[in-house]
Amino acid sequence: MDIPHALFEEKLEAMKATKGVDNDTDLTANDLRELVGQYKNVYVEAKGEQFPSDPKRQLQLAVLAVFDSWDSPRANKYRSINQITGLRGTAVNVQCMVFGNMGNTSGTGVLFTRNPSTGEKKLYGEFLVNAQGEDVVAGIRTPEDLDAMRDHMPEAYAELVENCDILESHYKEMMDIEFTVQENRLWMLQCRSGKRTGTGAVKIAVDMVNEALVDRNTAIKMVEPGHLDQLLHPQV
Repeated sequence: MDIPHALFEEKLEAMKATKGVDNDTDLTANDLRELVGQYKNVYVEAKGEQFPSDPKRQLQLAVLAVFDSWDSPRANKYRSINQITGLRGTAVNVQCMVFGNMGNTSGTGVLFTRNPSTGEKKLYGEFLVNAQGEDVVAGIRTPEDLDAMRDHMPEAYAELVENCDILESHYKEMMDIEFTVQENRLWMLQCRSGKRTGTGAVKIAVDMVNEALVDRNTAIKMVEPGHLDQLLHPQV
């Protein structure tokens, strides 16, 4: 929308101050309805037109916003730091929304298929019952260890473990995964190659050779120069 995020953040902070609450989640449904009206006014003042009410137009604008984010200063800096070159742009995935905050049979979590610090072959992550994905990373609630999911939702947990094995076998990599459970049904939201320490990188590479997931040449490429640099320095 090309509207500074700070304009919306100001309205949110003012609303919390008016209602005497500290967290976004403490606002009631009526508070949020009022806030939406204020957000729409910000849009009108910035764009000179009403906020679009057509869902197709909203989706189109959301897709365009993702495309435009490719050239944001933050994205350019990230690609520079990680030496990502030769790409022409980003892709957009459109998927249905699922909800992890529909009671005690729902939840959300993030995980690595192996411990990113040590490389241990064990699922490593966090899980929250009756929550959305942003609750895990925002620090609003304290998540449980992923193992707790086995007790809360044994069937969904078993399916999650199976899916993690499938993804590792397919991508030949330690994966970073986001997932949601909606009323005991598991949804895999996103996966990507997981960041890891030097120690973790070496162990993961060696273990995957021993597990016949990758050959030696592939394993060598999995350990980056930065990982070796970490190992050559004193560690606490």
